[in-house]
Amino acid sequence: MTTKNQHRRRRGERGEGVISTAIAVLIIAFLGVAMWVGFNTIFSDATKTTGEQVQLIGR
Repeated sequence: MTTKNQHRRRRGERGEGVISTAIAVLIIAFLGVAMWVGFNTIFSDATKTTGEQVQLIGR
């Protein structure tokens, strides 16, 4: 009887690796989006500040 229980358990865990991988991919994707938004914000601010400093120098 133990072989039937082991077979059932293995069958129930069949898609577990795929689901875990999908969750990991989603987490990495959200981190990537957050990093991109942060980068864009910092880059836009740096561009604005640089433009203002160039204008001050040009006076």
